[in-house]
Amino acid sequence: MKVVPWHIGVLVPARNEETLLPRCISSLLAARERLPHNVTCDIVVAIDSSTDRSREIAEALLGRNGTVVVVNARAVGTARAVAAKVALERYAGSLKHCWLANTDADCEVPTHWLADHLGIARQGVDAVAGIVDVDSFAEHDALVPERFRLSYQIHADGTHPHVHGANIGVRADAYLLSGGWPAIESAEDHGLWRRLRDSGHKPLSASKLRVTTSGRKIGRAPHGFADALAAHNGTPV
Repeated sequence: MKVVPWHIGVLVPARNEETLLPRCISSLLAARERLPHNVTCDIVVAIDSSTDRSREIAEALLGRNGTVVVVNARAVGTARAVAAKVALERYAGSLKHCWLANTDADCEVPTHWLADHLGIARQGVDAVAGIVDVDSFAEHDALVPERFRLSYQIHADGTHPHVHGANIGVRADAYLLSGGWPAIESAEDHGLWRRLRDSGHKPLSASKLRVTTSGRKIGRAPHGFADALAAHNGTPV
């Protein structure tokens, strides 16, 4: 029986992220090195309405390990959807053996992140949502770290209720059948999750998939993670 090799497309939207994008791409390249030799990996960075050097930085760091696409949508859902479209156009194999791993330009992934995604994909899972941790709370009140961790629920079995575009994996055929990323400026992660469920897929949550994201007080997408984190400022204990 012929074993079909897996392919991973890594999707990264970025808007004016010249400061944190190098950290993100460097961590992805390190995670890429931990994949088995028979697994191919392509990183697609979607530069959305940027006025800084994000594009030049991404192109220089990626080299032959991926590509950069420019969009002018000012909508992270659109940027993710375009990145997915480009990733699938660059792949000619079986969609059932193609996994789309998603993160954000202000994130840093651990070296085992892509290997963990691959392990989940090989189990026949349609999609998975991981969790996030925060790199620094320097922009926030002193009690925000405790308030955030107390409110960030993770169940004893490792499942959780969180859905972050910064840490989602989905098999390519399930992604296309669900309708993919909705072209909206915020809450696109929950939109994709609903689409997957509505189309009969069974996404799961796994706290073993963890990325570190920035603790900035003002984010790129309205009503996103930065706003949720900032809401802990001044909250009564």
